[in-house]
Amino acid sequence: MKAIILAAGAGTRIGNQLPKCLMELPSGKSIIGNQINILREKNIREIIIVVGFKKDIIMEKYPDVVYKYNPFYHMTNTSKSLMMAMQGIDVGDTLWLNGDVFLESEVIDMVLSEKGNVVAVNKAKCDDEEVKYKTDSNGKIVEISKSVKHAEGESVGVNKISAEDFILFLKGLKQCRDNDYFEKGIEICISEGMDFYPVDISKCKCIEVDFEEDFERVKEFFK
Repeated sequence: MKAIILAAGAGTRIGNQLPKCLMELPSGKSIIGNQINILREKNIREIIIVVGFKKDIIMEKYPDVVYKYNPFYHMTNTSKSLMMAMQGIDVGDTLWLNGDVFLESEVIDMVLSEKGNVVAVNKAKCDDEEVKYKTDSNGKIVEISKSVKHAEGESVGVNKISAEDFILFLKGLKQCRDNDYFEKGIEICISEGMDFYPVDISKCKCIEVDFEEDFERVKEFFK
């Protein structure tokens, strides 16, 4: 099992001077530091972080992981960062997550315990900015994007692709436009017959930090 953390973006919506993944939690760890610790607790030793915006700060703080630089971070989105990382690793079961997700270890446990291709979801009500999903009668995801109507919940930014579908998923990411999120790659693969299943982590502590109010919610977890 390998893990990819997508941390190339500038996080302009929250207005940070530093990469968003370095926001400090009440525990003293950063968001990405918390992720790295959890992954290592799960014996995932091959951790690849895709960096871009102020990459040297992240690389100096966490020197014991592998880095992939996305030089086009200012004009590409997560589909291309994930594509770049996957092109540089061996085919195999691969976990990937956005670098601005605060989560507890149980989220990773739940994703890794499921077979096949998995998208961690929260069934709480979500707004227009969230990546939403919908399933069919068999529980398979049929839509996943910000524009899903009558959504069942939101994708939280923690996912897994199986070794069996690794190459086909990488092909789907290559078909994405530069400004697409990686969820577009999932949709492309679903349209070609690949199966993705949601795993409901609603009861876990897990928030993707897009705005300041999201980080305030994260800090509430530590009280």
